[in-house]
Amino acid sequence: MFGLTPLGTLHTAISLIAVVAGFVALARDKEISTKSAAGSLFFWGTVITCLTGFGIFRHGGFGNPHVLGIVTLIVLGVAVAAERGSAFGRVSRYVATLGYSLGLFLHFIPATVETLTRLPAGAPFLANPDDPKAQPIIGVFFLIFLVGATLQVLRLRRRP
Repeated sequence: MFGLTPLGTLHTAISLIAVVAGFVALARDKEISTKSAAGSLFFWGTVITCLTGFGIFRHGGFGNPHVLGIVTLIVLGVAVAAERGSAFGRVSRYVATLGYSLGLFLHFIPATVETLTRLPAGAPFLANPDDPKAQPIIGVFFLIFLVGATLQVLRLRRRP
């Protein structure tokens, strides 16, 4: 289906579950946290998505998607360390909240590129993963992330 291998299909399914869980956590709690079921599902789903992505080489060898997976795992590691400890002192709750939200945004980079290099079927919107037409789309997602991150910081500042 759409040129996906069995590993690619599993990877995509898990990533979709993680993204939905992330949005559920944001809608319900206004933040993603591993203290909630949805936040925990987002976290572990994203970790598994990254790990399964390391076995996918659709565009040749080790490349940008693999680097993005490593960056995502680092971001999640920082976020969970901030959430569960005081490694960042008074700003730990900000680091955790923004880290998890950044992790959600990072899903949209490969999702955009991979979807638009496959769809519409027979005449994909993007010619390849490096097609410059992807940049404004990812830029819109980044702006949405920035607005959401700003709202989260404002909300956290109002909390005691």
